[in-house]
Amino acid sequence: QVQLVESGGGLVQAGGSLRLSCAASGRTLSIRAMAWFRQEPGKEREFVSGIMWGAGITWYEDSVKGRFTISKDNARNTVYLQMKSLKPDDTAVYHCSVRSGVAPTTTRIPTQYDYWGQGTQVTVSS
Repeated sequence: QVQLVESGGGLVQAGGSLRLSCAASGRTLSIRAMAWFRQEPGKEREFVSGIMWGAGITWYEDSVKGRFTISKDNARNTVYLQMKSLKPDDTAVYHCSVRSGVAPTTTRIPTQYDYWGQGTQVTVSS
């Protein structure tokens, strides 16, 4: 099992920045990739960004490219999401996730991730 705890969400004005963190614990040696998803009430969970745990390869959803940056600290078992130029459309609960045990891929499909954090709320006011 891998446990995930997100932090760093909050209320920010449009154009502002936030940095989300996600700390992993437990069977961290099984981590192959980590990703951020977001979800608004009544909507499906949407992929935001992912990173391969070993190679550091990153991938992004088109609407956040150039504004969001995912990074990792393997020693701390932590992944970060730096968010800049935030827009009201970025408002959601942001969840981090882990893909474990199998070869890493640049997947954007939630069901291909094995572990999830409880989420942190990001609210962008106009």
